[in-house]
Amino acid sequence: MGRVMERKLGFWAVMVFAAVLEVGRAQLAEDFYGGTCPNVESIVKQVVTTKFGQTFVTFPATLRLFFHDCFIEGCDGSILITSPNGDAEKDAPDNLSLAGDGFDTVIKAKQAVEATCPGIVSCADILAIAARDVVVLAGGPSFNVELGRRDGLISKASLVAGKLPEPNFDLDQLNTIFSRNGLTQSDMIALSGAHTVGFSHCNRFANRLYSFSSSSPVDPTLNSTYAVQLKQACPQNVDPQIAIDMDPVTPQTFDNMYYKNLVQGMGLFTSDESLIADSASKPTVQDFANNPGNFNQAFATAMRKLGRVGAKTGSQGEIRRDCTAFNS
Repeated sequence: MGRVMERKLGFWAVMVFAAVLEVGRAQLAEDFYGGTCPNVESIVKQVVTTKFGQTFVTFPATLRLFFHDCFIEGCDGSILITSPNGDAEKDAPDNLSLAGDGFDTVIKAKQAVEATCPGIVSCADILAIAARDVVVLAGGPSFNVELGRRDGLISKASLVAGKLPEPNFDLDQLNTIFSRNGLTQSDMIALSGAHTVGFSHCNRFANRLYSFSSSSPVDPTLNSTYAVQLKQACPQNVDPQIAIDMDPVTPQTFDNMYYKNLVQGMGLFTSDESLIADSASKPTVQDFANNPGNFNQAFATAMRKLGRVGAKTGSQGEIRRDCTAFNS
């Protein structure tokens, strides 16, 4: 009898959690600030455009910041918190490579919004808007951003490990980590298209150049010409933090070149190469390589879904005055 009751209670607990999740999603709305801060998107866009004009790194830095924020504790701005003890989310090893320009973009946008609408707009929403804006500025698709997120009250480095995709992941590992966040394989492949801009460092893929296997030091799936170029840029004794463009062809344009590169054996990470190597994902990669419109549509859809991950709404969390610190 006791076990039966436990099962029933467990069932209802799941149902209640699902209901709460749906309520949270329902509270996100494109016109959330229509009556309280109607110009929020134009204010953020102006700041982002200025920052983008100062340095292109603003684009990949802001987009990656949004992704890392959403996959840890949900899209709640927790990645922005600065801890005097160095134990906040941003201090985790997997987040140390996040470029400062992304943080700076959100902080400046928040200051501009606060000057017009104090205490109204969350840092989480500002980050979501900024992520969309940088995509558009780099030539990518525009899409409406759902708003109404609240800022989280937890930011711990210890919560990060195992929650972000790694460069050596295969397709199953990628699908597992994305599905935990309600994202499909198609969403994952589309969001991977963000690798059409930005950069990585030699130590993140050096194993594919020098120690892939005992029989083949260089990963045989790498395009041979591309492998030579990478070895020239990343010799074995070079500083492992040297930056390498993720897309060697059009590194500063948001386009579908990432997928065209994959078809040619020019994916930088093992996780990139796995998308074209696995028969389950290969057709989608080929579709995106041949049809930029399909990619743009899928990317916009995936970004909206990403923005709902773990969103805190209603009375959850807070509206931070300063994006880098909790209110109390």
